[in-house]
Amino acid sequence: MSSTVNSSALAPPPAESLRPNLLQCALLFLLLALIYHHILAELVRQWWDDPNFSHGFLVPLFSAFIVWHERASYRNIRLHPSGWGLVIAAGALLELVLGVLGADDFLSRSSLLFLFAGMIVYFAGWEMFRRAFFAWAILFLAIPIPVIVFNEVALPLQFLASRLATGLLQFLGVPVLREGNVIRLPSMSLEVVEACSGIRSLMSLVTLAVFYGKLLEERWLNRIILVLAAIPIAVAANGLRVMGTGLLGQYWSPDKAEGFFHTFSGWIIFVLSLGMLYFIHWMLHWRDRAHQQEAL
Repeated sequence: MSSTVNSSALAPPPAESLRPNLLQCALLFLLLALIYHHILAELVRQWWDDPNFSHGFLVPLFSAFIVWHERASYRNIRLHPSGWGLVIAAGALLELVLGVLGADDFLSRSSLLFLFAGMIVYFAGWEMFRRAFFAWAILFLAIPIPVIVFNEVALPLQFLASRLATGLLQFLGVPVLREGNVIRLPSMSLEVVEACSGIRSLMSLVTLAVFYGKLLEERWLNRIILVLAAIPIAVAANGLRVMGTGLLGQYWSPDKAEGFFHTFSGWIIFVLSLGMLYFIHWMLHWRDRAHQQEAL
């Protein structure tokens, strides 16, 4: 294929020449649907049933919005299809086979994203893939992390939340004793189970930090800082939530530490986390303005 594209090649083809291309695309998507329909159905079911990954519904929508929002920039890209796309697609299909045979959902699900990457490179070229890289990469946030990784993260977060909550309760003068991830108060014992580890709010806040940085921040360094800042914010917020649950059980009623108030406190803490993320973004802008004034 020639390395240059003349103006006639960039012009829209007549309707008759579009029909074979549309037919090929329809057949390709039909084939993908046949191969991945069960995998995608299970992924959506997990988004629906598992609150830890319910943010997965938002990720494809945000990715599609980014593509639509930046659609004008795609028109200026010259198409240079590359045969390396077939290599990437072959590797993605091999990953699918390994994932299915090994009953590894993460491999089988992520193989679809690598297959998309191969198709983009094969049909449109590397420049198109570089332009669409962000919209493609954030789709990995919609894929639940492997169970072994989830457990390795959730357990330390349970102990961290219990230690943080115990320290805060002691600071407030509440008599408390911690045994592992169990917080013992005079009126009740509070166990920080996996659901209270904070990993749910951690993954949701990191995902929202990626969205927030993409939409409202132009500098890549500030975007990275916002995403990294979401981690300690989520951890600290979960410790505050556990502390609040202990205070409700100690000074109001142990029954109030569960049910509606426990769920409602989670929403309040998450909103406060978003507010803290906004405050950090404001601080970053204040720092940038100060540096600009010093340069002048």
